Amino acid sequence: MIGLNFVYLVAGCFFAAAAVLGFVDRRWANGAFHALLALSFFAGDWIGDVGNGVLVLALVAVATSGRMRRGETVEPAAPRGPLLALALVIPVAALGGTLLFKQLPTVVDPAQATLVALAAGALLALVLCHLILKTPPLEGVRAGRRLLDEIGWAAIMPQLLASLGAIFAVAGVGTVVGGLAGAAIPAGSVFGAALAYGLGMALFTIVMGNAFAAFPVMISAIGLPLLVRGYGGDPAPVAALGMLAGFCGTLLTPMAANFNIVPAALLELKDRYGVIRAQAATAVPLLAFNILLIWWVVR
Repeated sequence: MIGLNFVYLVAGCFFAAAAVLGFVDRRWANGAFHALLALSFFAGDWIGDVGNGVLVLALVAVATSGRMRRGETVEPAAPRGPLLALALVIPVAALGGTLLFKQLPTVVDPAQATLVALAAGALLALVLCHLILKTPPLEGVRAGRRLLDEIGWAAIMPQLLASLGAIFAVAGVGTVVGGLAGAAIPAGSVFGAALAYGLGMALFTIVMGNAFAAFPVMISAIGLPLLVRGYGGDPAPVAALGMLAGFCGTLLTPMAANFNIVPAALLELKDRYGVIRAQAATAVPLLAFNILLIWWVVR
């Protein structure tokens, strides 16, 4: 059955190729960083918890060595071909593949249908770009590697922060937060619970840099015990709207470096926090609206 093994294989091959290109260009630290990532995708299930822990420490050592170099400057080529259509290949393939693969439970793991479709869409986009734009076969990999070098270690921050959220959940942080919230929220107040849930998602995201890291904490602290079990809310919209509230926090925090700090660097903005300042006027009203939606779907 096709599942995460396929996704890991595709990601591992890309990082392995990026590592080889880095070594060829004598970018030794960049190549080592990408090689370690490739190893995690290829052998993460086999090397065990200790092995993966050592691998993460090695990634940190390379990232903090100061030897990783930014991507080389490349003059942009003149636009050719249906670029917008090619850019839409991946999201269209992800959506269509998800709907298709869920009808083939004996072929594709239904729980991983979206990720499998996303990986397949990325491969399809690479092939179509090569055929339509007449680019060299490895040009897509080279461009991806240049982007990775430009972003640097922040490229893996979402995975690290999501892991941190899982650790917090296992450590019982959600239980502690739930106890504090339960004492502060007036008994029987659906709006109070919705407010605590939405604000908690945003604030934890601001601190941790990723809504995926905040979600396990807040859903176990307030979402499930109060909004779903206590007030009979539908878990699907409660979870989805909670994530949207968290994303509002993503727009407001430098901890979400890959979203807010890296773009400022790539755009060479004078204000390092210019992206955050521009997003704040949208993020705050959106957060308020999402909290009202959570209250509305639960009440």
